[in-house]
Amino acid sequence: MKYAIIIEKNKNGYGAYAPDLPGCISTGLTLEEIKKNMTEAVELHIEDMKLQHHRPPKPVSIAELVEV
Repeated sequence: MKYAIIIEKNKNGYGAYAPDLPGCISTGLTLEEIKKNMTEAVELHIEDMKLQHHRPPKPVSIAELVEV
């Protein structure tokens, strides 16, 4: 499955979250690092949900860029 992530730039690097997985967040100093960290965070989040006998939600969020 593919989950959308939202990446936000901040003064210390980047922060990100997965809208379909509440509480699934991470940080990183570079875009490369935040993408790697979020991939790991999503995997661990889903693994933890399964260990707690919860079904991970199906991904429904979509991230798009619009030009203005």
